[in-house]
Amino acid sequence: QVRLVESGGGLVQAGGSLRLSCAASGRTFSSYAMGWFRQAPGKEREFVAAISWSFGVTYYKDSLKGRFTISRDNAKNTMYLQMNSLKPEDTAVYYCAAQEDWEGFRSWYSSRSGYDYWGQGTQVTVSS
Repeated sequence: QVRLVESGGGLVQAGGSLRLSCAASGRTFSSYAMGWFRQAPGKEREFVAAISWSFGVTYYKDSLKGRFTISRDNAKNTMYLQMNSLKPEDTAVYYCAAQEDWEGFRSWYSSRSGYDYWGQGTQVTVSS
């Protein structure tokens, strides 16, 4: 069983930065793909960014490119999301997700249904 634990959320002023972490345990992650999603109050959960564990291929929601950076530390089995120039509209619960087999990653990376494992989420609040 894969376990994902997010951390690093909090309250930040607009223009500030946060780095979220997602610690993964339970399996060998060499063939995994992982992603970040977020859900604001009253809205659907939406894709933020994704990364393939072995090759580090990354994808982003178009509107977040340049402000958010996804990365992973293979040795620590940890994925990160560096968020800069934060805006009030970035306020949401941020979830990390994982899929054991990244085959066809390019076709499903932004879809919630593409991921089998989810963390519990971490709250990010950006004040204006």
